[in-house]
Amino acid sequence: MGIREASLRFLEYCELDKNLSLKTVKMYGYYLQFFQDWILLERFGPPQESEGSRDLDVEKITEEDVRKFRLYLSHHYKNPVKGNLKRQTQNYFLVALRSFFRFLIKHKLKVLSPEVIELGKARDRTIKHLQTEQLEALFKSVDTSDESGIRDRTILEVLFSTGLRVSELAGLNRDQVNLQEGEFGVIGKGGKARVVFLSHTAKQWLQTYFSTRKDPFAALFIRYSGPKAAEALTNEKMRLSVRSIERLVDKYRKKAGILFRIGPHVLRHSYATDLLSHGADLRSVQEMLGHKNIATTQIYTHVTNFRLREVHEKFHSGNHEDDE
Repeated sequence: MGIREASLRFLEYCELDKNLSLKTVKMYGYYLQFFQDWILLERFGPPQESEGSRDLDVEKITEEDVRKFRLYLSHHYKNPVKGNLKRQTQNYFLVALRSFFRFLIKHKLKVLSPEVIELGKARDRTIKHLQTEQLEALFKSVDTSDESGIRDRTILEVLFSTGLRVSELAGLNRDQVNLQEGEFGVIGKGGKARVVFLSHTAKQWLQTYFSTRKDPFAALFIRYSGPKAAEALTNEKMRLSVRSIERLVDKYRKKAGILFRIGPHVLRHSYATDLLSHGADLRSVQEMLGHKNIATTQIYTHVTNFRLREVHEKFHSGNHEDDE
């Protein structure tokens, strides 16, 4: 089977049988198309105008091909916007290849074993989070004298209160948010459902924001600029986009005097850091963040390590004078 047809079948399998999100399927498609373009160029050279669509039997892809591909990602390829690929990003391509070959083996094709595709060891991730005084400065930097300002302050408060991903926040509708209970359900990455909780402050700002809304639109957060109602606006056209939320977080970051760049995800990191530093256990934070694996939540070792130091100082006998 040629790599073109195999890739198409794999993506159909991801969407229909594995029920992966369209975003995940799209990313798998990107990684496989990238590999396909690279290996066809590697095997056959630049395409000629006279030849038709080139292809390669997937059973002829070797371990040496994968080794060369890894070298290409590591030493030669530069993203037009972000430059050299980080090791973690390189691994995303390899994870896609592993899944691809696993699918092909399941369908009785004699292809390279996924087990021979080893992932490069990535450095421990360091994450950005905001200190308490930085969070306060960020919130206070919003001018709440008009509707858009109230909306913006509410967005910041809800992001910090719930730990929502920006895509999850942007996709919310008003009727999903239960102010009385102070909690609501969301469907996160990989179709994983979880419950998120609103702080008293976040509930107060949502109530204030709802009181300003006289429109019929379903979206929780709507925009106040752009095309007007006369242009047959729909619920989705009025919904505030992910990019707009990213821009407004950066706008208030500057107003608050925070010198390093932040986005909505830094508020998610700050949410997790706040919970752990006040005594929450890692498993509970994992559930509230919607992480599939506890290993993902362990990026917050900057908090747990600090607490370990406190435990050591409190309980180790060498830190206490003998009682005599």
